[in-house]
Amino acid sequence: MAASFNKVILVGNLTRDPEIRYVGSGSAVTKFRIAVNPNKRDAKPEDTMYVDIVAWERLAETCNTYLKKGSPVLVEGRLSIRSYDDAKLRDESGQPVRRQATEVVISGMQMLSSRRDDGGDPGEPSGYNGGGRSRAPAAAPSGGGDALGDDLEDEIPF
Repeated sequence: MAASFNKVILVGNLTRDPEIRYVGSGSAVTKFRIAVNPNKRDAKPEDTMYVDIVAWERLAETCNTYLKKGSPVLVEGRLSIRSYDDAKLRDESGQPVRRQATEVVISGMQMLSSRRDDGGDPGEPSGYNGGGRSRAPAAAPSGGGDALGDDLEDEIPF
């Protein structure tokens, strides 16, 4: 029998600010939702998927600190489907209705916006540049027609 494999990688934008809680053991848990758009040119708004994301412990605190509504983010983790009793809803016999929640429990997160894109946060860790992009574009040399980039179109092979 083949081994099982459960890995999810998604790129999307947060639909609202993350919410952090602390469970009885003191561990942090942050929940947020991302909107994942399809990779089709003729995609309709109703084709967008909304995925619930859960982060635990240190990653939960990082997500809560640096992510905000609208932030583009890449998340990596595993799919989790859990059942619970909804005490607010009752069936005909008066029992709580059984519900299912599908979410991605993440083990990693990468912010995809640069400081320049999100207004910059002076509280961000030193050396962090928002997903690997540079903070500002390189300044063009002043004067002269031989400025860097003037003839790049002829040299770039793609």
